[in-house]
Amino acid sequence: MTLAVRYVSARVLDTAAVEEAPPGRGEVVLAPAYVGICGTDLHIFHGDMDARVGAPAVLGHEMAGRVVAVGEGVEGWRPGDPVTVMPLRWDDSCPACRAGHQHICQHLDFIGIDSPGAMQHRWTVPASTLVRLPGDLPLDRAALVEPTAVAVHDVGRAQVREGEKVVVVGGGPVGVLIALVARGAGADVRVVELSAHRRLLAEELGLQTWDPVAVDVPELVREWTGEAGADVAFEVSGAQAGVECAVDVLGVRGRLCLVAIHARPREVNLHRFFWRELTLVGARLYDRSDFERAVALVADGTVPAGRLISKVVPLAEAPAAFEALEGGGDVMKILVDCSNDFRGARA
Repeated sequence: MTLAVRYVSARVLDTAAVEEAPPGRGEVVLAPAYVGICGTDLHIFHGDMDARVGAPAVLGHEMAGRVVAVGEGVEGWRPGDPVTVMPLRWDDSCPACRAGHQHICQHLDFIGIDSPGAMQHRWTVPASTLVRLPGDLPLDRAALVEPTAVAVHDVGRAQVREGEKVVVVGGGPVGVLIALVARGAGADVRVVELSAHRRLLAEELGLQTWDPVAVDVPELVREWTGEAGADVAFEVSGAQAGVECAVDVLGVRGRLCLVAIHARPREVNLHRFFWRELTLVGARLYDRSDFERAVALVADGTVPAGRLISKVVPLAEAPAAFEALEGGGDVMKILVDCSNDFRGARA
């Protein structure tokens, strides 16, 4: 048996002993060290994804840990190897897969949503999902590789180029990661965020921020760009006001990259899309190249992952951590320590 954090029903989580699955052919058993709580996990917690999540369901997909055991037919991995997981399992036969887009397979198993996740002491996954980590990369920082891979994919989907003006609407963990990756690509970036705490953290990372309540963001963008407007905007807030801001700041032929999960349809100013010949692209997940790039960015400090970690809690306190994140406040990223001997220290 292994201890796990499970989604039971809307706003109800528990910690319970679940069966520890031995590795089958092509599988490995991992010991997750740290697992991040992300926005998708909060959507599950709210009950917004009950159509996909079969309760009780073990949560978690942002992780770093070590290999414990390997199943038959697994080559190249051995116990003790530090790894993260690209939590995607596709069928390789649907139209999306046949077109080369396996990461958005039409029958995708997103591990940690559609099947058991990482928030447990032992986790069995296909060996094909493993991504190797540098031996000297602290595992708490490595737990942010998955959201960094999201940011890498988003910046790639938006085709951000050196010298472009980029506005990121929403300065939570993914928004800040997008800003850091875009800056690393040579873009000039501004972050729009309501939370003073999150603005301060972004500024400590060298990013410039705007409070949309205190300033007229579209007017500031006009001043910043010499009336041209931004080349790229990322909508990461998940709010109607964020959608409106992201559209309004774009210049002629600007690109809007939709990153946030919107639980309900939003109004969009299509006249502005027509008038300025704007482009809208969706950015859902990532592929292996995004993950490998994310490992490199975290390892070399381009993404200072440790600065985004607000708190580390033992697995038994994970349900309370979900409540803390939902309440907002001075938190960015909370990690769950899934080791058997939590001592408050990071690996």
